[in-house]
Amino acid sequence: MADKPSVLFVCVHNAGRSQMAAAWLTHLAGDRVEVRSAGSNPGDQVNPAAVEAMAEVGIDISKETPKILTIDAVRESDVCITMGCGDTCPVFPGKRYLDWKLDDPAGQGVEAVRPIRDEIKTLVEGLIAEIAPAKPEASA
Repeated sequence: MADKPSVLFVCVHNAGRSQMAAAWLTHLAGDRVEVRSAGSNPGDQVNPAAVEAMAEVGIDISKETPKILTIDAVRESDVCITMGCGDTCPVFPGKRYLDWKLDDPAGQGVEAVRPIRDEIKTLVEGLIAEIAPAKPEASA
């Protein structure tokens, strides 16, 4: 893994789970991790319930747009995480592949998206602890 690990989150429409995961990773890890998200069949917009659920925790994903999954995005990532949606990534040697089993927020209201958002946060926190733990502050 490079000095700065790179993570790619993938779900079919890149409109809910993968967008929330990318936002959590960016929010919690800051510039310690390079973050991407994509989908094999991107939607027209990010799921409004996902936008609302993330706004409730102070994270704005309203300007994000679903992106198409490319071979280059996988090639350039150290860790590729699918979101329990049956999507597959091209396989390259030396990459780490994970599948997070998460409910699909598509068509759900914000009440149903909140627990998905919170589960994603927990998974992202575990990922950060593995690939980009905070460096201990130097003592004065």
